Formats: sequence, C-alpha cells, structure tokens
Amino acid sequence: MAGFLLPEGEGQGVTTTTPNAARAGLPRGIWVLGFVSMLMDVSSEMIHALLPVYLVTVLGASTLTVGFIEGIAEATASITKIFSGALSDWLGRRKLLAALGYGLAALTKPLFPLAPSVGWLIAARFIDRVGKGIRGAPRDALIADIAPAGLRGASFGLRQSLDTIGAFVGPLVAIGLMWWTADNFALVFWVAVLPAFLSFGLIAFAVSEPEPDPSREATKDPLNTSAMRQLGSVYWRVVAVGVVFTLARFSEAFLILRAQNIGLSAMWVPAVLVLMNVVYALSAYPAGVLSDRINRTGLLALGLVFLAAADLALALLPNLAGLALGVVLWGLHMGLTQGLLSALVADAAPPSLRGTAFGYFNLFTGLALLAASVIAGALWDAYGPAGTFLAGLGFALVALVGLLAVGNGLAAEDK
Repeated sequence: MAGFLLPEGEGQGVTTTTPNAARAGLPRGIWVLGFVSMLMDVSSEMIHALLPVYLVTVLGASTLTVGFIEGIAEATASITKIFSGALSDWLGRRKLLAALGYGLAALTKPLFPLAPSVGWLIAARFIDRVGKGIRGAPRDALIADIAPAGLRGASFGLRQSLDTIGAFVGPLVAIGLMWWTADNFALVFWVAVLPAFLSFGLIAFAVSEPEPDPSREATKDPLNTSAMRQLGSVYWRVVAVGVVFTLARFSEAFLILRAQNIGLSAMWVPAVLVLMNVVYALSAYPAGVLSDRINRTGLLALGLVFLAAADLALALLPNLAGLALGVVLWGLHMGLTQGLLSALVADAAPPSLRGTAFGYFNLFTGLALLAASVIAGALWDAYGPAGTFLAGLGFALVALVGLLAVGNGLAAEDK
C-alpha cells in the first residue's frame, strides 16, 4: 500500500530508518522531553480529575460554569499554539518558548489550592491553558529538530507514551490521596505542585537545543500566505488527513457516558479512561518504532480499523464486556495514530517552519474535535448511544477511504 514517503534531499526527512540511526537509539533529549510531558500531565490530571467536583461541591459553581471554564480553556490553548509555533520559527529557537509554557503552567498550580473564589480558579485555568498553548508547537518542533530523521516515529511515539502514562497516573494518585486524606481537595492540589515544578526544571536545565543551521534563512513572517504555500501540498494533505481522523473520533467523554448508560457505578466510571490510557501508553511507542520501519499509512489505516471496531462494539454490545472491548480498541486506535500524525507533520514541514506547521495542525484538529463532539452530542440526544457510535463507525470508514486515496496521491506525487 502506498504511503506518506518523502524523497531524500528535500530537507523534510524520510520514514525509513537507517542502520546507523537504529543502532544509535533515541537521543537523550527525546527521553527528557518525554518525562517533562509525563510529569506535567501527572500534575495537571491530578487537578483536572477533581476540579469539576471541587467547583460544584466546594465553591458552589453551576455545571454551566464548569462547561464555560473548560470550553474557554481548550479554545485558548488551541489558538495560542498558532502564535507560539510561528514565533519559534521567527526566533529560530524552540526551547525558550517551550520552557516558558511549562514554567507558566507550573506557576499556576499553587493558585488552585489558594483560590478563594470561582473567579480565581477561572484565571488559574485560563493561564494554565495559555501555558499549554505556548509550549505545544515549539516542543513538538524541538522533538523534530532533535530526532534523527529515521527515528521520528519512535521519538513522537515515546513522548506520546510517557505523556499518556501521566494522564492515567495523575487521576490514580488523586483518587488515592482523596481516600487517604478523607477528601482534602486542597492537599491534593498542593501535592500536584511538585511534579509541575520538576517538569519545568527538567526542560530548563536538562534539555539542550540543537544549534540552528547557519545556512538556513530566518523566517520573517511565518503566518503570511507565502509561508503557508511554502509548507507545501504534502503538509496540507497531512493536515487534511489529521482533520478527517479527528472528525471520526469524538471526545472520550462519550466513553464515560456509555459506561454510565450500561449501569457502571459512579465509583468505577473513571476506570474507563484509566484503561484507555493504559492501552494508549503501551501501544504508542511500539507503533512509532514500527512506523520508522514500514509504511506509516498502513499503520494509520490499521488505527482507523480499530476505531471502527471500537464504535461497533460500543454500539452493539451494551454490557461490561462490550464496553471493555470498545475502550481497549479505542486506546489501540489512539496509540497507532496520534504519535504517527505528529511524525508526519515533522516529515512534511520545512525545518524553518516546523513550529508554524505544528501550530496549524493543532488548531485545525482541535476545531475538528470540537465539531465532532458537538455532532456526537446531538446524535446522542436524538438517537441514543447506539446511534452516536454507529455514526462514528460511518465516519471512521469514510476516513479510511480518504486516507487511502490521499496516501496513494502522495505516493504518485513523490515518484
């Protein structure tokens, strides 16, 4: 099957692993950036797993307020990524902005236990997401700069695995601390401060940024139309694939709703996301390594097959076994696709515009996820959970056809 294979000599990388690169292994900086992501995710998820309950039960906020806070927070992060990625291209430096983003997020963590009102928590959450937006695109561009061209899949897969470990360790630690402290929210929030500052310390002092290529011209205006054209047709096809992928999968919140719908008790509902993230973490790095050796398009197609199977199980098997099967398949889909899509962006984008490339990619896929979740919610209200997941199955199959068509077109273009 044809795939996303870029030719040598164009400064955009390739998807095959050279023997020397394979023997050398991943650079130290890739591992450090992975642990940076993991520690910050542990901190953030310890807080975010409890924040909605804390807002409603302790501070007396409405569920509408909770939804407003989360919507504004995620929109802020998506929009900020565009500007931070472009700024990293203009400066020719990635680490400074990535460290600034992690530092800003770390500084907001003490505000959560200290906040005396909902207004303070809104401000803390907003600044935290600004930090996420600032660091996202420059960090991914820095990974692309550090990683050998033949190990990009493994590099992004490792970061995604470690990041996802943080996504399930954080809530588990929060649950354990809440049990141990008899629901002391403030103490849990204070404990979450520690991994956040460790994350910032790692990127500030343990990551070395490669020196910029002196022959590379500075990018004067990464957000103008000329720069958008310079990203090239291969890159924009990758963005299109990413958007279609995202439209085929909606928010994981619907997995939780399905768990409640089949009768899972409230105490065990969080286990759904824990299971999904465990599978995600275990599969992302092997998938990245494999993608450096075989066709990336084939693995992405397999990921869509897993997503379609997950939707089918969740739609037609309204019991605990069907839920578990669907969640495991959903996690496999995430592991086989998310790191690979980042590697494809790194492969396709010119080195001088990598920050901007990740910024655009994150923005468009973020908007697609919002649209997909709105559509899923409307279908749920109109037709119930089976209708939502069967529609997801249809979107996944359409995305699979589109992926194969775009992949074949790219292969023909590269010949």
